[in-house]
Amino acid sequence: MNQDDLPVPDDDLPLPDDDLDGHSMEELAEYLDRGRNPIDPSIEGSAACRLALSNMQRLRELSLDALQHRADGESDRETGWVDRLLEAIRAEVRSGRDVPVSHPDPRLRLSMTEAAVQGIVRRAGDTMGGVVMGRCTLTGDLDVPGAPITVSVTAGLVYGHPAEETAERLRLAVTRALERHTELTVASIDVRFDDVFLP
Repeated sequence: MNQDDLPVPDDDLPLPDDDLDGHSMEELAEYLDRGRNPIDPSIEGSAACRLALSNMQRLRELSLDALQHRADGESDRETGWVDRLLEAIRAEVRSGRDVPVSHPDPRLRLSMTEAAVQGIVRRAGDTMGGVVMGRCTLTGDLDVPGAPITVSVTAGLVYGHPAEETAERLRLAVTRALERHTELTVASIDVRFDDVFLP
């Protein structure tokens, strides 16, 4: 028997693309369809699952209105942006790196996940109006306090909103949200509009 014949420990096996603490995106979608009833403690107790559910709910609110409004005219295009948002949600529900949070007691170590920071950024954009948030990536040493990071977001621009002004409003909303909820040192916020939507 050689090294290749030895069984691979479960911890070393690659996770499925959408494994969320043992649940798939399909399971979460069905759970959401049931109104999160009966309550599943393994889902509700998982930060990754709750973040995915929150993003899926937001996606449903956006897509139902858009699909109903333009179902006959541009169904292929609508399906494309829904697919891109689902892909972004899948990418952002992984916990990712730990972001340190200071505490006066040196014996305590507090942190928030990279996914939680991305959720803050997404929520800031979703609630300001004029954009449909896409992907958010954080570049830099998140685990080093004070290290500069770059926030990059993609978004769809609602038709009729000026791009430059909307991008500046989005940068301001994200900056305020990150200042309020994190201790990150944000060097820049890059905004790229990759689609346009009818209001």
